[in-house]
Amino acid sequence: MSKTESKGHPAGLYVLFGIEMWERFNYYGMRAILIYFMTDALMYAKPFASVLYGGYTSLIYLTPLIGGYFADRYWGNKRSIVFGGIVMAIAELVLFVCASTYHSSPEMSTWLFYIGLGGMIAGNGFFKPNISSMVGQLYYPGDRRSDSAYTIFYMGINVGGMLGPFICGLVGNTGDPADFKWGFLAGSIAMVLSVITLKIFQKKYIISPENKPVGDTPEHMVNHPSPLKSRVSFPVMLGLFGLIAFAMGLLYLHANNILSISWLLLVSLAIILYVIFSDKTLTKIERDRVIAIFVVSFFVVFFWSAYEQTGASLAFFAAEQTNLHINAIDYNVPPSWFQSINSFFILIFAPLFAWMWLKLGSRKLEPSSPAKMAIGLFLVAAGYLWIAYGVKDVAPNVKVSMMWLTVMYALHTWGELCLSPIGLSLVNKLAPIKFASLLMAVWFMANAAANVFAGKLSALYPPGPAELKKASDAGIDLQSILDKKIALTPELTEKLTNLEIPTSYSSFLGFQIHTLYDFFMLFVVMSAIASFVLFVLVKWLLRKMHGMR
Repeated sequence: MSKTESKGHPAGLYVLFGIEMWERFNYYGMRAILIYFMTDALMYAKPFASVLYGGYTSLIYLTPLIGGYFADRYWGNKRSIVFGGIVMAIAELVLFVCASTYHSSPEMSTWLFYIGLGGMIAGNGFFKPNISSMVGQLYYPGDRRSDSAYTIFYMGINVGGMLGPFICGLVGNTGDPADFKWGFLAGSIAMVLSVITLKIFQKKYIISPENKPVGDTPEHMVNHPSPLKSRVSFPVMLGLFGLIAFAMGLLYLHANNILSISWLLLVSLAIILYVIFSDKTLTKIERDRVIAIFVVSFFVVFFWSAYEQTGASLAFFAAEQTNLHINAIDYNVPPSWFQSINSFFILIFAPLFAWMWLKLGSRKLEPSSPAKMAIGLFLVAAGYLWIAYGVKDVAPNVKVSMMWLTVMYALHTWGELCLSPIGLSLVNKLAPIKFASLLMAVWFMANAAANVFAGKLSALYPPGPAELKKASDAGIDLQSILDKKIALTPELTEKLTNLEIPTSYSSFLGFQIHTLYDFFMLFVVMSAIASFVLFVLVKWLLRKMHGMR
């Protein structure tokens, strides 16, 4: 039997499956309750919380560029994973303390909140890029099992993504703000389990086909005296605290509209464009393929900015305007549980989509990669059209069936399966070898930009029952003010400002958003236009891709 014909998968794959599952449990579980913690415990206004949420998830996509470089250069994968996992576990404990003291010490809890988010961002940067790269190292080059190995690993991601919001929501999103701390504690325990799994099984199971350790210190650093080799050296710890402080400062500046993270992304993009296109050794075919990568990455921004409303505006909708009561068991579902649905649907539909593409390919009917991505954008538009119809002409104080969110998430999951793995594969196929990592950074920067945009769009969410009740408790008829039936006096303006309640409807490019129907239709129009334009560009992109599909 040849090296590439081995049957079954190495045990190390299932160890990595477990490590990644617990880390994704932590990330998605914490994310599921984050917006609720900000609005219900810290009492942040929805627009502020939305922008801060977008900044946090954006930086989550950027720091792996730093952690991946550091692992390749100094530590190797395993040491970086342990370091990042410990930092994230500690960050969740900081958030646990924050959620335990927000009422008694609001000023201290604010500091702890930003420190916790900064720690999560920094720790993720060291953990996330290194766990995925070790999967391929378990196999010989060309081993046909590697594709199915990544499919199995991807299932681990989604098992964690399904369980995290479920457990953290169950213990933390109970309706009592004092319980949020248990959700953060569950995330910390998950990270500890992830690190312990690696430490126990790494030597025996995380090995190459030649039975050599995988992910150890790079060979060029084995005998190198650099202080950066040690995880606890002064330069390393100084760099870690610097990264956390930088993330904290950038989050604060971004959320307060002082300095947007978008500028960091634009500057980074300009540098990458210069580095790539100033290289005279690139052939015309390589340049064309790079252009294709940038174009599809641009359209990815529109997809993810709509899709990532899951943890922001759609979380508000789940909590405030969705009927969460299940009559059969007389139980109110935690609104954060809706953030488990996407991963649940991926586990169900990913094998079906893989089978469908193979069947269509065998009949020469399989769409090209850009066409699949355009279909993905169309499906996310269809999801928002569905829910827009569900809330049309529904009063702000009326709650709708869970069916509307559930079906929308199914359509969005189908869209993700058409776009996310397809786009990632396309970048790998098109990128010139010398710029493979840099162009993968472009892909993740597009995701980061989309999350910034998602936060900004979520901030347009129209005032709902929570704002109306808060104003009513203060003796203010907010609905009449918004509808301009009552004149907005300086006294009313001051009162509403102090209560952090908007005094007018928001607008986007001149389109005023009065209702949830208006808000959801914004995503329908945006995603549909992007889908149509990408469909129009498919033939041009195929020419730029020079034979790649």
